[in-house]
Amino acid sequence: MYQTDPPREDPKEPALPDEFHDFQPQLLRETCQPPNYPREEMFIATNLNVYYDSRHHLWHKRPDWFLVLDVTPAEKQEDLRWNYVVWQEGRAPFLVVELLSPGTEAEDLGQTLKSANKPPSKWQVYEQYMRIPYYVVFDRYENQLHVFQLIATQYQEAELYEPKFWIPKLELGLGVWPGKYQETQGFWLRWYDGAGNWIETSAERAERLAEKLRTLGINPDDL
Repeated sequence: MYQTDPPREDPKEPALPDEFHDFQPQLLRETCQPPNYPREEMFIATNLNVYYDSRHHLWHKRPDWFLVLDVTPAEKQEDLRWNYVVWQEGRAPFLVVELLSPGTEAEDLGQTLKSANKPPSKWQVYEQYMRIPYYVVFDRYENQLHVFQLIATQYQEAELYEPKFWIPKLELGLGVWPGKYQETQGFWLRWYDGAGNWIETSAERAERLAEKLRTLGINPDDL
């Protein structure tokens, strides 16, 4: 029986799916719990096409994760969106997160220019077409957080003294958390509250409750 090395993907290939691009958006969704915006007033999506120009119906971008405020999510499965059409919804995203990959670094950080006879770059769409207030780029290879805030008509990068950024309108902050998620230890992007506490996932809340019961002499498995 011949033994061969397992196939390895090329990390420089753009838009290549991987486990991180599955897990990280889940953590962002789970911990995005603004005290002033209930779930029914927020639309959160991962890897969903966003159509942004009514004059060019096929032009779109596909953010790794995005948040829209004051838009109602689907209540029934049959109403789940196939895509997000800005001119139909009436609102552009409030915040977009891109998970940087070696093959998409230049476009994610606004280092590419629009090519003739082609749609605008990701940076141009977020800044000039949809005018998204906050554009976040997380580089898991260097554990770096970049936050770009729309000031007047242009993005300006926030100066971060630590990998955290507070967003007043949400009454939440976004930061890099060193910990274990989905049984995987690493650095993860997640939300934190006004006291600086990381917002818990449902699994973390359940485990904390179970530990409290154990300290009271109660076995949670017996409940």
